[in-house]
Amino acid sequence: MLTDCARNMWAFPFIGAFLGLLAGLFGLVTFRFLPDIVAGALVFALLLWMTGLHHTDGLLDFGDGVMAHGTPEHKIDVMHDQLTGAGGLSLGILTMLITALAMGSLGVPVGRWNVPLVFPAIIVVEMCAKLSMVVAAWAGKSIHQGMNSPFLEAMHGRGGNWRLIAALAISFAVAVPLLRWAGVFIVVAAVMTGLVMVAVAHKHFNGVTGDVFGATNELTRLVCAVVLLALVTV
Repeated sequence: MLTDCARNMWAFPFIGAFLGLLAGLFGLVTFRFLPDIVAGALVFALLLWMTGLHHTDGLLDFGDGVMAHGTPEHKIDVMHDQLTGAGGLSLGILTMLITALAMGSLGVPVGRWNVPLVFPAIIVVEMCAKLSMVVAAWAGKSIHQGMNSPFLEAMHGRGGNWRLIAALAISFAVAVPLLRWAGVFIVVAAVMTGLVMVAVAHKHFNGVTGDVFGATNELTRLVCAVVLLALVTV
C-alpha cells in the first residue's frame, strides 16, 4: 500500500487542495460569525484534525533531533524517543502559534465577490504544504529502510522527475487562478522550504526520515501563509 501511495506522490497537491477546500469552506462560515483570530485558529485546528496530527508529531520529533548534540545517529535516536523535549516543544508551539495567527489574518475580502481571502488562501497553502513533501522526497536521500523509503525511492530517477513535474504543474494550475501572481510566489516558497528542510536534514541526520516529511509539511504551511500575508499587505 505504501508503494502504491509513493508511486502516486505526484497527486499529493490534489490531496492538499481538497483538504484546503474543506477548511476554506469552514473558514467562510467561521470568519462571518466569529472574531478573525478565533476563526483562524479554528480553521487551523480543522486542518490538524483532518491530518490526524501525524505531521505535527513529526514536527515535534524533528525539533528534538535538530536541537540534540552529538552524532547524526544520536540525533535520530532522540527523534525516535517517545518523550518530547524542549526543542520539539518550542518548535511545535511557535509553529502552531504563528500559523494560527497568520490564518487569523486571512479574513480580508478579495475579488469582485468580496470572498474572504481565507477561502482561496487555505486551498493554496495546504496544497503547497503537500507539494513540499514531494520536493523533499525528490531531493532527499534515505537514511535506512523504513516507512519513508518507498516515497524516496519513487521520487528518484526518471520516474521521480516526472512525478515532480506533474506535482508542480498541478500546484501552479491551482494556485495561479486562485491567487494570481501571489500564487506563483507561494508555490516557489513551498519548493524552497522543501529544499531547505532537506539541507537541514542532511546536515543533522545524514538523510531524510518520516519525521522530516511531517515537519516539512507543518513548516511549509507556516511559511506559505506568512508569505501570502506579506504579499497582500504590501
